[in-house]
Amino acid sequence: MKKAINTPNNDDMLPEYNFNGKKGVRGKYAKAVQKGYSVRVLNEDGTVTIQHFIPKGSAVVLDPDVEIYFPDSESVNSALRSLINLIPQKKVRRATEKRASYGGK
Repeated sequence: MKKAINTPNNDDMLPEYNFNGKKGVRGKYAKAVQKGYSVRVLNEDGTVTIQHFIPKGSAVVLDPDVEIYFPDSESVNSALRSLINLIPQKKVRRATEKRASYGGK
């Protein structure tokens, strides 16, 4: 079986973007990005701002005023579990009760 030739079908692609003979590696930087990364931004006034990026789904960023009270993930999880216990639990009706309430069989 022949390998597919990597030629773009898009007429907007400039000729200097030649991908023939190139191999892409899927997920090459995935592990590094999952750990998060920082970007240094040089401001016009000469100061440097550092922005930290953490991938969504793996971490929650706390505001500085909240972080004072919850310095680590253990304290955040403990507080959230306490709140979960305060939420009233909904009663789960069985399928037979649902059908009866809708007039079905």
